[in-house]
Amino acid sequence: PWRAGARMETQAPKLLDRVRQAIRVRHYSRRTEDAYVFWIRKFIVFHKKAHPTTLSAADIAAFLTWLAVEQHVSGSTQNQALCAVLFLYRHVLHMDVGAIDSVPRARTPVKVPVVLTPREVRAVLDQLSGVARLVGSLLYGAGLRLQECLSLRVKDVDFERREITVRRGKGQKDRHVMLP
Repeated sequence: PWRAGARMETQAPKLLDRVRQAIRVRHYSRRTEDAYVFWIRKFIVFHKKAHPTTLSAADIAAFLTWLAVEQHVSGSTQNQALCAVLFLYRHVLHMDVGAIDSVPRARTPVKVPVVLTPREVRAVLDQLSGVARLVGSLLYGAGLRLQECLSLRVKDVDFERREITVRRGKGQKDRHVMLP
């Protein structure tokens, strides 16, 4: 129980709270924060909840190998997991893990992007109505990302200049795009 004059003991923040704090200080996006915390937690659980300060580059390599070989993740997913773990060591634990060698890279298949014809786009948009149609039209016509479109405000649309101001888009940068 608390007594007058007694000092309260303060606990050091937990590891994942420290990760979140380090990410927020660097102004990373919320989605990056969630992804990094997810992969760091998965890394720790993979090593039977061993504290990362007790692990080495070989343990990181074992985790990445498991992702590629056993979990069959894509190359970009494996890279994201690696970036998250390296962020933990560099910016939170302030440790140099050294070179991470002999990790089988998950293969990223070469895919030709699917580009719809104007007629196909019209057919898709014709199936939508209301807010969904407006969002779809802005995604296509202005080239907005989904989160950018969903976070638009009335004051971001300038009908006189026929432009949309995208605030804090990718990389936390503002930009102007044409109003379709």
